[in-house]
Amino acid sequence: MATEHLLFKLMEYVEDRHSGLLDFMEKSLDHLGDPATDATKDDEAVRQIARKMIIGARKQGVD
Repeated sequence: MATEHLLFKLMEYVEDRHSGLLDFMEKSLDHLGDPATDATKDDEAVRQIARKMIIGARKQGVD
């Protein structure tokens, strides 16, 4: 929980000061995948979680 909070705050802070970080991160998602090696492997589900994090950082912004 603490790691997620700090990551979001870092994303928001950097994006506020150096616009383009979230776009850069979003473009990198094609390379992201699920490390599972069995039938539970779901690369798109992992990418969707990352997309939601980026969307959340865009909405929240820096207060």
